Amino acid sequence: MNPERYLGLISGTSRDGVDVAVVRTEGAHLAVEHTLTVPYPDSLRVAIDALIQPGRRPAMNRLEPLDRSLGEFFAACALKALQPLGLRAGDITAAGSHGQTVWHEPEGPNPVSIQLGHGPTIAQCSGITTVYDFRRADLAAGGQGAPLAPLLHEQLFRGPDAGAVLNLGGIANLTLLQGPEVYGFDTGPANCLLDLWVQEQRGLPYDEDGRWAASGTVLPALLEQLLDEPYFQRPAPKSTGLEQFNRAWLARRLAAVDAAPEDIQATLLALTVETVAAALEHSSTVPPSSLWVCGGGVHNRAIMTALQQRLPGIRIASTAAQGVNPDALEALLFAWLARERLAGRPLNTPPVTGARHAVLLGTIATAQNQGEL
Repeated sequence: MNPERYLGLISGTSRDGVDVAVVRTEGAHLAVEHTLTVPYPDSLRVAIDALIQPGRRPAMNRLEPLDRSLGEFFAACALKALQPLGLRAGDITAAGSHGQTVWHEPEGPNPVSIQLGHGPTIAQCSGITTVYDFRRADLAAGGQGAPLAPLLHEQLFRGPDAGAVLNLGGIANLTLLQGPEVYGFDTGPANCLLDLWVQEQRGLPYDEDGRWAASGTVLPALLEQLLDEPYFQRPAPKSTGLEQFNRAWLARRLAAVDAAPEDIQATLLALTVETVAAALEHSSTVPPSSLWVCGGGVHNRAIMTALQQRLPGIRIASTAAQGVNPDALEALLFAWLARERLAGRPLNTPPVTGARHAVLLGTIATAQNQGEL
């Protein structure tokens, strides 16, 4: 089988920029050749935040201009990632673009998950066939549309020491690999509330190494109040996002709290750790021997230390210990999903998202002026 190259592009709930991975594939083998994170220019960041921060579904007339602007930016990021390797657009079989989520509401009478970053615009501006809109088909099949990462976790980590995989992005999602089928779901906030609080209180983009949280003391009464959130008790399949865990959610729970900001940060970190640990304990009859961690939270030493203290019988380590770059895994996911879509392979989302059947994920936009397939 001849090797091929794919691109994966995503901007997560941190909304700090676009992660790109150049991925070489040969059969089942996936190799990340280059990764790149391109920060959003201020104009795009402000426009994205203006849609997300109100905590309401954005009006359609506000989406289209930003959708195309983000498509152009994603295309520029894709081409920029090729330069260090001396590659051109024609060397890439396809790009898989997750885009930027601005609303995720998978339940109710009209389930929807909105990602901006217009796929046909990416294809035309980059010259690379682009697969996009990965969540809609799963929603149509009765699924949550998320998380999708467990599908790739099964490919990468299934084995004698598979255990579980934890992605600590803005939201945390957990993948369980011990049984005959992969299971996965969002456990709740990972970094989103921590980032929000440190930005508001200290003007910093994030709490580096969790040092500020580590300087505070966990407030048991506040932690209990934060944990009294129905989402945490809901059974899987389930998914969530900034639509739920946002400034308004936090403000309601802090309204009567008089505490030092660093103690609140310590308690928010404890919330992340406790919801992950409780989800793992309640979902596994036999605890996994290993928990492989990826996403930005893997670099938060305070989170990693607290997880190990909370789960002393489990080996907790970065996915780097398994040869997988923890910062590239989500971009790698969408490169892989693009390959699966071009191959016409439906994916087994039901155990993860709750879909009624396996689903062919993604829409294809060709690089030539041929419209969408």
